[in-house]
Amino acid sequence: MLPETLQWRDGSLILLDQRVLPGDVCHLVCRDVETVAVAIETLAVRGAPAIGIAAAYGMALAARAGGRKALSGAEERLARTRPTAVNLFWALERMRARSSFEGDVTLAEGLLDEAVRIHEEDIAMNRAMGANGAALLPQRCAVLTHCNAGALATGGYGTALGVVRAAVHAGKDVRVYADETRPVLQGARLTAWELREEGIPVTLVCDGMAGALMASGRVDAVIVGADRIAANGDVANKIGTYGVAVLARHHGIPFYVAAPTSTFDPSLSHGAAIPIEERNGEEVRSFGGVRTAPEGIPVWNPAFDVTPGTLITAIISEESVAFPPYRFGTVEKGVGKL
Repeated sequence: MLPETLQWRDGSLILLDQRVLPGDVCHLVCRDVETVAVAIETLAVRGAPAIGIAAAYGMALAARAGGRKALSGAEERLARTRPTAVNLFWALERMRARSSFEGDVTLAEGLLDEAVRIHEEDIAMNRAMGANGAALLPQRCAVLTHCNAGALATGGYGTALGVVRAAVHAGKDVRVYADETRPVLQGARLTAWELREEGIPVTLVCDGMAGALMASGRVDAVIVGADRIAANGDVANKIGTYGVAVLARHHGIPFYVAAPTSTFDPSLSHGAAIPIEERNGEEVRSFGGVRTAPEGIPVWNPAFDVTPGTLITAIISEESVAFPPYRFGTVEKGVGKL
């Protein structure tokens, strides 16, 4: 059984520390907003929905420690952590809105209530999304996924892996191929571990093997998550996703994106407007403290790329399965409407 990614316990946010998986299962205790912010920046917690939930709890911690005067600084600090995942900003906006109608006496408990609500809603959205996506998969199939979009990346259950889970629970015979996902190896460290823990058959492949795998006829569908989806269906997801989508189109394999409506950003008309985080080059020059490239060699290390909506067979949310051409509407109450 998988440990919970995020828990609120005894006035603290407890995070499963994903930096040390799969070798160790450790937890990080966050008692203040700075610890939450560092956990997000250093990938102790990662995945767009999980980042948003963690930030919401971070705002609750700030209110408990410093009241209303602490909220502005806490929001600013959390907003600086990672720029691409829109769920972060969606959650902060919800917390700001909740704080605006809470009195000083009820502020801390009100914000904690909102954070818990965001957490619980995410799990419910993932389960509904899983059911919607499972219907797209054949009774017996092999799915390729890139990065980790499971329970570890969300409040629970998962987005892309939530679709796989729902299909398995519906009695379908689903096998998964997991790209290793360089440079931080979320597929190798997290997806492979998560699926093994759940008893779902998984085979790990190097990123560069995806094309040969598809050409061999072993892949029936590709399912990935998302960190931000523009109004025209362009999707920002973990670096390497774009290449997988191109390969899937060439081989005639359906390419699905699974994401809750909190990941939709219809304020951006197209993917070129999505801010792309660039991370430290040491993630590429070394791994696990072992140097794998010449010291000081220049590195370009974007954490995400943008897959055009024209390459995406369908976008699965908790509300529906949308097919191209994609035209996602305005934001209503903080949620992108399909």
